Amino acid sequence: MSKQTIEFAGEAVGALMPDNGQLRFVAVKYSVWPLDGRLFATPEDARKAIATLHVLRQWGPPSATPSPAGRIIGPSLQGSA
Repeated sequence: MSKQTIEFAGEAVGALMPDNGQLRFVAVKYSVWPLDGRLFATPEDARKAIATLHVLRQWGPPSATPSPAGRIIGPSLQGSA
C-alpha cells in the first residue's frame, strides 16, 4: 500500500496513508476536517464517507425534516403537537 490523494468534485481534499493494514485519512481541506484521522478499509470507503459528509452539509441530517407548518420535526418531537 502506498499513499493516495483523494479528490472530490475535482479538488484534492485529502490523502490516504497506510496504517497497520488500513488507510488513515489526512484532511487537507476544511470541508472534510471531521474525517481527519479516520481509518478506512479501502479508498472507495473513504470516497463514500467524503460524499456523505458533503451531502449532509448540503441537505442537513435526515432526522431534521420540515413539517407542513414549517416547524422542524426531529426524532424526539415526532407525534407531539
